[in-house]
Amino acid sequence: MSRGRALAYIGAAVLLGLAQGLGMNAIAANINQIQGSFGVTATEATWLMAAYMAPNASLSLILIKVRNQFGLRRFAEIGIVLFALVSAVHLYVDDFRTALVLRFFAGMAASPMSSLAFLYMLEPFAPARKMTLGLCLSLANIAIATPVARLISPPLLDLGQWHAVYTVEMGFALLALIAVYRLPLSPQPRTHVITLADIVSYLFLAVGFGALSVVLIVGRLYWWMEAPWLGVLLATGLLSLSVSVIIELNREAPLIDVRWLTSAPILHFAAVLLTFRILLSEQSAGAIPFLTQLGVAPAQIAVLWATMLVSSVVAGLACAFVLKPGREPLIHLVALVMIGTGALLDSFSTSLTRPEQMIASQMLIAAGGALFLPPALSSGMMMALKNGPNYILSFIVVFLTTQNIGGLIGSALLGTFVTVREKFHSSQLVEHLTLTDPLVAQRIGQLGGAYGKTIGDRGLLQAEGAQLLSQQASREAYVLAYNDLFRLIAILCAVALAGLLLDLALRRLRTRPSVSNDPIVQKP
Repeated sequence: MSRGRALAYIGAAVLLGLAQGLGMNAIAANINQIQGSFGVTATEATWLMAAYMAPNASLSLILIKVRNQFGLRRFAEIGIVLFALVSAVHLYVDDFRTALVLRFFAGMAASPMSSLAFLYMLEPFAPARKMTLGLCLSLANIAIATPVARLISPPLLDLGQWHAVYTVEMGFALLALIAVYRLPLSPQPRTHVITLADIVSYLFLAVGFGALSVVLIVGRLYWWMEAPWLGVLLATGLLSLSVSVIIELNREAPLIDVRWLTSAPILHFAAVLLTFRILLSEQSAGAIPFLTQLGVAPAQIAVLWATMLVSSVVAGLACAFVLKPGREPLIHLVALVMIGTGALLDSFSTSLTRPEQMIASQMLIAAGGALFLPPALSSGMMMALKNGPNYILSFIVVFLTTQNIGGLIGSALLGTFVTVREKFHSSQLVEHLTLTDPLVAQRIGQLGGAYGKTIGDRGLLQAEGAQLLSQQASREAYVLAYNDLFRLIAILCAVALAGLLLDLALRRLRTRPSVSNDPIVQKP
């Protein structure tokens, strides 16, 4: 393949990744602005994210078989056309209920896009480079969608709110549509692989993953034990997943090999993926919400996202040059050190911290994430291929579950931890704020004095000062809670690092050749 054509395939992969990433991240990045557009609360606006993830969390699994049965060419063409159509419909939506339904279909339409972006990035590389350079660039391409979406969506919302964002998304989709038609992927053998049992099993799997996604996204907002319907939804999801597992265990040619998934090596691999995914939630559930809590607008965080974008790309390229079979544990060691160091630096934040003070820490964490995924995916693919090509789909289940559901679990757990710790610190701070303390009384008088020219009643001035002091105490409680979260992530990184070093030591002991004590076989 010529260099120009190879660059064209890489450009098509970038277009596909940006088209998919902008739609997925625009809502999460600007939830406050979106709620204003529709006139709903922040909790109600979060349902837009839940509606998107409900089908998106599982649809990629069945799409792998759809691609094998109908061919890559048709899969790519139909997938990109559907995505472009759904993006266009967004331009005519102005009410919240319609937007909610449309986001559900957007989650479905976006599922093929990440697969296509992955395949187009791998296409120009020789087979020997696909699992090293191609794999690293593919994952870096998918990762950059989040910072790019966060960089460009705030000014787009200022220009035309919801519609401006999806105008740009549709533009990316149409450009990608042209690229897909002009740059076909290498054909693969088509086989009739979809059966009725596959469809039935997948439907239960989709309900299970969809229900879990919704619970994890909105559970913290309604609080876990306060809304009975959360328990019903969670039970429904677990029951559906159980039915899917029962179906797969009793099939001769299962959609997913559950027995292989529950073997010790795969469970260990899944635990490693899930641990890293939770640790990487430091950015989405830690640093960014922390800055938002301090009143920093999305546009003011642009410099932080830009440095994270550069860091991810550089780390991904570096990983491509050092990634070789057997080096995965060492790369993971470096990734853990970088994530833990970044979280530890963030743990010294104050109410005066701004994005500029978090650049170094967030660059370390972004680089650690970019270093971790390629070797993890490469080693997992090798494990699956050793058992045969039929195990690829089962491995994809492990990878997607730990990345999609694992990311939601990480955000839910870390967000809940912050809420609990904020209540604790708030109670500790407020306990010492009594009017009998002269310093407290003086501070209330100073805060209330700012309204002295507009409020003449001394009682109202004191009440206003007390309210402002309460807000400051709440802000400081949140700062302390997020610092606790950053320390927790640093501790988890240290524990994971110790576990990885212990595992490497045990492997070396098992592979060390034993020295015989028999004098006959010993050298003189």
